Amino acid sequence: MNETILEARGLKVHYPTKRGPIHAVDGVDFDLRVGETLGVVGETGCGKSTLGKSILGLLPPRTQVDGSLRFRERELLNLRPAEFRKLRGEEMALIFQDPMTRLDPLMTIRDHFLETIHVHRPDLSKATAIELAAEALRSMGIPRSRLNHYPHEFSGGMRQRIMIAMAVVLKPKLLVADEPTTALDVIVEAQILDILRDLKRAYGMSLILITHNLGIVAEVCDRTIVMYAGKFAELGSVNDVFNTPIHPYTQGLLASTIHLETKELRSIDGLPPSLLSPPSGCRFHPRCTYAKEVCATDEPAMVEYRPGHFAACHFGRDFL
Repeated sequence: MNETILEARGLKVHYPTKRGPIHAVDGVDFDLRVGETLGVVGETGCGKSTLGKSILGLLPPRTQVDGSLRFRERELLNLRPAEFRKLRGEEMALIFQDPMTRLDPLMTIRDHFLETIHVHRPDLSKATAIELAAEALRSMGIPRSRLNHYPHEFSGGMRQRIMIAMAVVLKPKLLVADEPTTALDVIVEAQILDILRDLKRAYGMSLILITHNLGIVAEVCDRTIVMYAGKFAELGSVNDVFNTPIHPYTQGLLASTIHLETKELRSIDGLPPSLLSPPSGCRFHPRCTYAKEVCATDEPAMVEYRPGHFAACHFGRDFL
């Protein structure tokens, strides 16, 4: 897993509004290696989904995107919309958070697949395209006979599996999964995670997994990014981040998780800041119990405290 498939440098995504730009992603750097699973965690509104959609070029019109985002040595930020559409589905794909809002209730599952396949491979016959769709569904444990059914005829877990099948039917090299197990029970959640693992092995895909669930990250991912208010607070291997967290925000997230030994509930005091006017200095300092004067005035740099383990904290060495 030494070859890099995706590289971001100084990536910024700002949404224009009447009150000013929303700094959804505000200058982040990361690499994704071939065959790697990279988890992205953080509270709601920290920029996780925007990061995922920026990779797929699925941002609203007039969104300001700066920096560099390279996929297989190709600069994505310079692509025209038509070029981006060709990449989506063929070389990279996105699993959306809520499949019921992404599947057309007036179209059968077969028609969904045919539309996706023929956009990228117009020369394929209808029969061949149907075979591809049936094979993708079969890999999700859904029989061919369900191709002619409509989205409302499936359970939530099956709809999510259909979305995954549509995403991987053309065997992309990069899959972005935006909270793929939201609102699913733990049994179905485990099935979805097993499917993602199997697909990664079978197709040699790289996976970016966006989630609130730290347990999923610990179970599935190789490395993890902890996001806060549009920036990276910490980045490292799952073992390093979970066992020896450096950033106080990461420590707070891990302390908030519930496990078998939990005797009392914990939380991080305060609320995430508005991305219209984020705090100066370290964006976490208004909620941080360790904050000092420098935290409110100077933005901390991402420092490599251990090989491959980075954190943006002025006092990171105190937590080693």
